[in-house]
Amino acid sequence: MKKVSFRKFEHLIVPHFRQRINEAETTEDVKNAFVLSIKTLVESAFAGRVPLKDEDVQFTPYHEPYFFLSRGVLQDESIRTIWKDSDLRYVMERLAESAMNRYRHLAKHGEKTDSKIRMNFFR
Repeated sequence: MKKVSFRKFEHLIVPHFRQRINEAETTEDVKNAFVLSIKTLVESAFAGRVPLKDEDVQFTPYHEPYFFLSRGVLQDESIRTIWKDSDLRYVMERLAESAMNRYRHLAKHGEKTDSKIRMNFFR
């Protein structure tokens, strides 16, 4: 089987993904940005034929590869085949690694983020 590439779909979502990640003020914002970006990637790549729910994508910032897809998604024969014969996994891993770096930064420096949120709230 010919190897399928998802790089063009990655290039389509990366600008919005980076913007969401960079603007994230909390670790929860990072999780949400990652899940939304993965859903957008899959919906674009599969032209809407593979609908993902939020619970189908889990961001795991302390366990490589930093994400997992639900068993139901990976049981779909078409996805399993593409997962095995394409770079989709690697595209998702790159996004997950970027999200993990931002997540850990915010987790480490949460007090700065909290004070910034409080300052903006009282303006």
